[in-house]
Amino acid sequence: MFNLVGARLAAVGSRPPRRSLLTTAIAIAVLVAGISARAADTSVHVPILVYHRFGPAVTDDMTVTTPAFEAQLQTLQARGHTVIPLRSLLVSMLDSQSALPDRAVVLTVDDGHRTVYTDLFPLIRRHRIPVTLFIYPSAISNASYALTWEQLAEMKGSGLVDVQSHTFWHPNFNVERRRLPAPAYERFVQDQFVKSKAILDQRLGGKVDLLAWPFGIYDDQLMQWAREAGYVAAFSIDRRPVTRADKPMALPRYLVVDADRGVRFEALLTGGR
Repeated sequence: MFNLVGARLAAVGSRPPRRSLLTTAIAIAVLVAGISARAADTSVHVPILVYHRFGPAVTDDMTVTTPAFEAQLQTLQARGHTVIPLRSLLVSMLDSQSALPDRAVVLTVDDGHRTVYTDLFPLIRRHRIPVTLFIYPSAISNASYALTWEQLAEMKGSGLVDVQSHTFWHPNFNVERRRLPAPAYERFVQDQFVKSKAILDQRLGGKVDLLAWPFGIYDDQLMQWAREAGYVAAFSIDRRPVTRADKPMALPRYLVVDADRGVRFEALLTGGR
C-alpha cells in the first residue's frame, strides 16, 4: 500500500479574479520570496510525472497502456517511492519545516480524457494514490473523448483527486500570439485563465489556483498574466525534477509515454532526462 501524505497549500493568492491585484501581488511575493530564499537549497528533488490517456493499446503518442501504467505503479511501490499530493510538494517548497518522505513522486494527468475515469481511477482507488488532474473545461461533458462533470465530481469526492486548470480550451499560445493583435491577444489569454478557474470552481468547488501550460508553452508575459488571474503555481513539461530553485510559475514535469517502462521509467524517478 502506498503512503498518502496529505497537506494543503497555504492560502496565498487564492482569490477570485475580481479582487484587488494587490492581494495577488502580496501572495506572489510571499511565494517567490519563499522559493528564492531557498534557491541554493536543492534538498527538494521531486519528479512530477504527467500522463494524458490510457487504454488497452497505444493509439497515439500520449497514450500509456493501462497495463504499463499499473506496472509503473508497482515499480514505485517496489522501489520504496511515496506518491504525494502536488500541494504537499508546494508546501514543502515554501516551508523547510514541512518534510517530504524519501523518494517522493507526484502524479498529474492533463486534459480530461474519459480513460482517466475508466482506467486510472480504479487503480488509484485500489492503491490509495493521490493525483492532480489539469482540466480544460470546454471539453467536459461536451467532447466524445472527454470526462463528464459527474465523473469529475465522483473522482474529486474520493479525496484522492484534485482538479486544477489547463486553461479553458487548451490553446496554442504561440499560434494565438501571431494571429491576434496585442490587445486582443492579452484579452484572449486572460479569458482562458479566468474562465477556466470560474467554471471549475462553480462546478466542483475547492481552490483552483494551479495551472498546467497547454503544450508546455510559457513565457514571462504569460506567467505574469497567470499570476494576475490568481494562479500561484504553474507547470510545464520540462524534463527534470522540481527543486527549490525553480520558478513557481514554470515548475517542470516529466511527460510519460508508453515506452517509459523498466529502466526508462526508473530513470525518470532518479532525475534522468
